[in-house]
Amino acid sequence: MKKRNLILGGILLAFVVVVFWLSGSDSKEEARITSVVQKGEFKITVTTTGELEAENAEKINGPQGLQQVGIWRLTIEDIIPDGTLVDSGQYVARMDMTEISNKIKDKETELEKLEVQVTKSRIDTSIEMRAARDELLNLKYSVEEARIVLEQSKFEPPATIRQSEITLDKSQRALEQAKKNYNLKLQKNKASMQDVSASYEQARRQLESLVEVRNQFTVKAPKKGMLIYRRNWDGKKMGVGAQISGWDNVVATLPDLSKMITKTYVNEIDISKVKVNQEVEIGIDAFPDKKLTGKVREVANIGEQLSGANAKVFEVVITVNEFDSILRPAMTTKNTIITNVFADVLFIPIEAVHTTDTITWVISGKKRKQVIVGESNDNQIVVKQGLEEGEEVLLTTPANAEELSFYNLKGELTDLKPKKEASVESVNSNNK
Repeated sequence: MKKRNLILGGILLAFVVVVFWLSGSDSKEEARITSVVQKGEFKITVTTTGELEAENAEKINGPQGLQQVGIWRLTIEDIIPDGTLVDSGQYVARMDMTEISNKIKDKETELEKLEVQVTKSRIDTSIEMRAARDELLNLKYSVEEARIVLEQSKFEPPATIRQSEITLDKSQRALEQAKKNYNLKLQKNKASMQDVSASYEQARRQLESLVEVRNQFTVKAPKKGMLIYRRNWDGKKMGVGAQISGWDNVVATLPDLSKMITKTYVNEIDISKVKVNQEVEIGIDAFPDKKLTGKVREVANIGEQLSGANAKVFEVVITVNEFDSILRPAMTTKNTIITNVFADVLFIPIEAVHTTDTITWVISGKKRKQVIVGESNDNQIVVKQGLEEGEEVLLTTPANAEELSFYNLKGELTDLKPKKEASVESVNSNNK
């Protein structure tokens, strides 16, 4: 029994040793990750995240003439879901009528008051002018009586005749004055009536305008298409509760999905690389296998500060070359803007490159080799000097990296001694 236990224990110990050795060997192999020097086309890119939009879209406008009726902002009380397919004339949204309903009630009350005022002015004018006409008639009779008296006094003493003449003259002047006063009263009453009538007509037209605008508070689709919510200044979708202004009364849009663009933002560090007409590789997050192409159409000249971002960014508009029926507005895109292309150059992964002060080097085999590098993208870097196509380089730094032999660009074995006070200018000069 003891002998059997010893044998089993030995076998178990041997098994543990073998497993430990194999696992250690595997870890060493896993730690030694390599890559080969490649030769070919090398692209310098700027990668950003964007969002699809339709290049052209039909606007679905809210009520027209809001400013004319004194309404500056409207609230969307109800709207159909974002992305709904609609037909021409189909219900889209309803605006809050509280403010315009109150204005209509106030205008109706004002109109009733003005209507009463018009009636009252008309009656007062009629009474006043009738009295003035009666006065004119009485004065005409007075003149006629005075003329008869004068004619009858021709055989009377001169004093009596003179008195009759004076009475006739007074009567005639009173009649002339009354005629002038009548004309003035007539003009005054006409002006008053016109003023009251104008106020009444103005209020009536305003009421008609208010009613006409209110009839537009139920918004309908101008044509067939897919309804897309409009975005506010802060990027939020304008659904129920959002407000539109009298100057910009767009409630939603009907995009033309046959031609799409993607809007993205490039940080201030990379924006100098981005130019109009540069080629773009476009990926759709919702469809990872879908690959599209595009071109840079617009590059903003002025940066902006987005919410949650520390650095300034610049808006870039990219035109999508292809049409695909699965594309929808607001889909997220990954945009790789190709800012430069180098033909037939050597390049390796960035992870393989190390720098000690002014000297750049890689690990090839069991030695360190000095290299001169050039342009780089997100993953790789151009090697101008120091390596050959197909040569293998190590991507990870071993613990004994400093003990490995170092060879300069001429292939000579040399010492790599760090220079603590090396400047940026000396690094650039060495790379050149």
